[in-house]
Amino acid sequence: MATVYFYEKPGCANNTRQKKLLAGAGHQVVALNLLTEAWQENRLRTFFGNLAVRDWFNYSAPAIKHGEIDPDKLSEQQALALMLENLLLIRRPLMQVGDTVMAGFDQQAVDNWIGLKETNTHQDIESCHRPLISASCGHE
Repeated sequence: MATVYFYEKPGCANNTRQKKLLAGAGHQVVALNLLTEAWQENRLRTFFGNLAVRDWFNYSAPAIKHGEIDPDKLSEQQALALMLENLLLIRRPLMQVGDTVMAGFDQQAVDNWIGLKETNTHQDIESCHRPLISASCGHE
């Protein structure tokens, strides 16, 4: 099985469920704090691969929820600059196995990438469904 470097926001309930799913499939999960990592623009950009710029963002981030930032109107350079200023904007988790990286937790994509055990639910374990005032998912 794989060793997954898992960049998360500690306390995020969805990230906790995602790590459990990975561990349950036999992967070793090395949890790292996304918010304390010394990100560089080039390194951060690699996690997004061919995703559209709008798909790089955490739509639960306060700046997006409050309409201060519209990801659909940003260039790659603008998006990366904003993310480096405000790490809560980054879609979570960021994952790395060997030289391969991924942003977000699409169960089918993760299963295709490193394999997941069959689960009875295909629930959304990426989007935060908590109210904006919740501290557990780290809106603030």
